[in-house]
Amino acid sequence: MEFTVEKIEAKETYALRKKILREGIDLPYKFDRDLDRDTFHFGVLKDGKLIGIASFMKSKNDLFSSDQYQLRGMATSEEVRGIGAGKILINTAIDLLKNKGIKQVWCNARKEATTFYKKLGFKVTGNLFIVEKVGPHFTMFLDL
Repeated sequence: MEFTVEKIEAKETYALRKKILREGIDLPYKFDRDLDRDTFHFGVLKDGKLIGIASFMKSKNDLFSSDQYQLRGMATSEEVRGIGAGKILINTAIDLLKNKGIKQVWCNARKEATTFYKKLGFKVTGNLFIVEKVGPHFTMFLDL
């Protein structure tokens, strides 16, 4: 399967975020730090079609070291799950973050996504928590 990963604009993430992460949920799909100078967004394309997205924001979580980024808004189209698109997207971003000297990346992962992140080396920290209107989550991190 041939994928390409490209840096994209925040607005290019909105359709997939809304469809995959916010469908039927009255929560914003545009995030506060989407347009920050240190934020970047990646898209994975298959045959020129955007099938996956992820945003990476310089964010301070006191559980982790100071050189950290938060992964937010990770989503892949339902019809392409399980074929490696998400993995190549995350690995491309990890390479970029390492080159920036970032030491950790973390996310608040939906409970059903934890297996995906664990396969990429992420670890759970803390207890299960509930995001109102979305459901159970874990904080996960990866040391770079």
